[in-house]
Amino acid sequence: MTRKRRPEGTRAPNRASSIYFSKTDGYWHGRVTMGIRDDGKPDRRHVQAKTEAEVTEKVRKLERDRDSGNVRKPGRGWKVDEWLTHWVEKIAALSVRYKTLQGYRTAIYHHAIPRIGAHWMERIQPEHFEKLYVGMQESGASAATAHQVHRTLRTAFNEYFRRQRLDGNPFQFVKAPKVEEEEIEPFTREEAQRIITAALKRRNGVRYVIALALGSRQGETLAFKWERLNREDQFYRVRRALQRQAWQHGCDDPHACGARFHRTACAENCKRHRNRKNCVRNEKGHPRPCPPNCTRHASSCPQRHGGGLREVEVKSKAGRRGFVFPDAIFDLLMRHEQVQQHEREVAGTEWEEGGWIFTQPNGRPLDPRRDWAEWKEILAEAGVRDARLHDARHTAATVLLLLGVDPRLVMELMGWSTEAMRKRYMHVTKELRRDVAEQLNGYFWNVNRDGK
Repeated sequence: MTRKRRPEGTRAPNRASSIYFSKTDGYWHGRVTMGIRDDGKPDRRHVQAKTEAEVTEKVRKLERDRDSGNVRKPGRGWKVDEWLTHWVEKIAALSVRYKTLQGYRTAIYHHAIPRIGAHWMERIQPEHFEKLYVGMQESGASAATAHQVHRTLRTAFNEYFRRQRLDGNPFQFVKAPKVEEEEIEPFTREEAQRIITAALKRRNGVRYVIALALGSRQGETLAFKWERLNREDQFYRVRRALQRQAWQHGCDDPHACGARFHRTACAENCKRHRNRKNCVRNEKGHPRPCPPNCTRHASSCPQRHGGGLREVEVKSKAGRRGFVFPDAIFDLLMRHEQVQQHEREVAGTEWEEGGWIFTQPNGRPLDPRRDWAEWKEILAEAGVRDARLHDARHTAATVLLLLGVDPRLVMELMGWSTEAMRKRYMHVTKELRRDVAEQLNGYFWNVNRDGK
């Protein structure tokens, strides 16, 4: 089939493709206009082949992709490490909260990039992700950590294939690591009473009473300020939370600034780090060395900024809520205020006034780490099993279920935005089961525990 030549002096219509033979290299070439590039110039793609039939098929494929809207952006493709770094620092960092971003960075820099970073985005396969998860768990990471990495990568890869307009996103076939749902056991009434007794022997003890009774989150409670308390109605409005954030370098050369803190690879016979649980470890149980271009260790920078304890907005719109303090807790708060006033007078010029309800002896806000450590001390003193501070929130939610509070009001008081959160935090305890059993007794047999 011979191609019909266009009349001399005429031009091809807009977006028309061209196919021609080059005597210079002996190949057939095709050029297809796919659209407009970011700089406003035409996006003109080039293909070549040894025969006219081959190059014609390549041109037709480009035209089909263009007409269906499935057009890959021009330029060299991305490698996995390039895209993940770009996504977390240039895309996710603009829209997610600080703690979420820190979780993304841990998943990407500590787990994903070291294991799959060298692959090209268009060539990565589901098996690469699944081997990543298996390797993480074989190295000591929990299934929950592997699942967190999976969720992070799913978000990052979906964004890439959506932006590049590519079909065949491999992540839709990846099997997520199985995570056994951890069974949370709320404190019993007797355990809660022992915790309250032990807590009220300490400074800021009412802080833990509020956690058990009202279920406020740690960051929310530590950010309580007197100015937000309506004493007449005993009403407090939650708006802010206290959060510890990492410091940022303020110097010109972050790598050189933190050089003395850079970790190097351990010797082959190193036995020092094998049993340390608080460090990021490699497959052999040793801390991972810093990368060649490490810019961390900003806490030692003389011009550091942005870190330390920071007031931030609560995690969601539902978290901006209010609650009325029960009389017993309000009375404890008023006594706490009197003690704090005495501490303020004793501290004199050392007192740093910030309006915080719960403070250090110098008026500064409480550090979340110290607050958590004191909770552990209170549990030990009360003779109660070891548990997370967040379990107090589960206990508060379960008590509301025990009291029969309307579910809609429970969601408002606890600051939940979805029904799933209510189901996650409200547990069926022995007391609730016993209450149901007694109601069944009364309904079917009309007897009490004594059999009368």
